[in-house]
Amino acid sequence: MTILSIQSSVAYGHVGNSAAVFPLQRMGFEVWPVNTVHFSNHTGYGEWRGQVLPAEDVANVIRGIEERDVLRVCDAVLSGYMGDASLGEVIVGAVGKVKGLNEKAIYCCDPVMGDAGRGFFVRPGIPRFIKEVAVPAADVITPNQFELEFLTGIEVGDLDDALVAAEKARRLGPETVLTTSLRRRDAAADKIEMLAVSEEEAWLVQTPMLGLEVNGAGDATAALFLAHLLRDAALDEALSKTASAVYAVLEETHRTGSREIRLVSAQESIVEPPRRFEAIRIR
Repeated sequence: MTILSIQSSVAYGHVGNSAAVFPLQRMGFEVWPVNTVHFSNHTGYGEWRGQVLPAEDVANVIRGIEERDVLRVCDAVLSGYMGDASLGEVIVGAVGKVKGLNEKAIYCCDPVMGDAGRGFFVRPGIPRFIKEVAVPAADVITPNQFELEFLTGIEVGDLDDALVAAEKARRLGPETVLTTSLRRRDAAADKIEMLAVSEEEAWLVQTPMLGLEVNGAGDATAALFLAHLLRDAALDEALSKTASAVYAVLEETHRTGSREIRLVSAQESIVEPPRRFEAIRIR
């Protein structure tokens, strides 16, 4: 199966395509990475070099793929960090082309905008575009809790809030909402959760909280969740397998003390996680 992945890229470390492509390939997917930015490292370091790629250049890369007459075999589009709002139209346009050639193709939008404690870290115009254009065009979205709250205007304090917010996000357009990095007052303080909600069901998975702060885990999560859905996994299975794999990567990262997620050294765990975290049905 083939995924067109349109997001950021870094030379050092793992965020955006640099976090999504390898896990997808390790799982056996063909991936066409199209970069929206190319930086030396992710912006969490405070300093970086490189550039946001002009929308015209990104569009030309996608046009070149289209000219190979292969978009018809693309099974999904995955998008993440845009870099600039002008790139949003290019991404949504690519989704339209892929779906026009393959009606079964799906669009997974990771609405990368910000995070709790940091606030927004993208350029002005991007949050509005994501909320008003990208999310309504998506079949699946994977916001973190901060992004879910922005999309819905609902402050998530407990599980009921999270469910209400996920349903409101679904009414924007997507069929499935995966909320990552969920922290709520009615859960154990040493746990972190993911909540997957579709029209008919809702599932929650909980993993231990590890004492580390890294970038790129959300990008890998979106990629793995999409991969399992494409393999026709049930929602609970996709959630469980994704959480188990991401936890294994983060556990290895914590063990080594790295500031970057350890995708390569944990690659076997991406395919076969050593520890399984089961999803619990809550609706």
